[in-house]
Amino acid sequence: MTMPTTMQPRLLLACLALLSPAAQAHGDPPMTHAAHAVAPEQQDWGIAGDPHAVTRSITLRMTDAMRFEPSRIEVREGETVRLRAVNRGKLLHEIVLGTEAALKAHAELMLKHPGMEHDEPHMAHVPAGRRGDVVWTFNRAGTFDFACLIPGHYEAGMTGRIVVTPRQP
Repeated sequence: MTMPTTMQPRLLLACLALLSPAAQAHGDPPMTHAAHAVAPEQQDWGIAGDPHAVTRSITLRMTDAMRFEPSRIEVREGETVRLRAVNRGKLLHEIVLGTEAALKAHAELMLKHPGMEHDEPHMAHVPAGRRGDVVWTFNRAGTFDFACLIPGHYEAGMTGRIVVTPRQP
């Protein structure tokens, strides 16, 4: 069976629209940001890392009990780490790096706009039973945080802490 030629362009456009990033919902963006196309931007908590510079991987398990395991990690200043977020639950979860104030403000915004779309190198959206990676260079010493900002998850305590120890002189 052949399709009428007037239907072919419409079908092609519909397929392209479904594949476009603009058509993706909050939970549907790519699950890894290691090859993010945007130039890295310095944040208070570090900068997007080069996947080839990763010195170690840290697995963070996410559960529907609204917890990260472990909820506290330590890295060295200057270290590039692959944070592998493994979703062991049945709900969509995400990992977002930041300061406590930045995460709180973002969580409040997510409550007001639950369908908000975003895709940054310091976050990964992870569907149930899947995993996502964030490759990050912690180039500033200090205490930073990570959280799941899906509406209700942050408020339920789905947060963690990152301690970045200073370089040794």
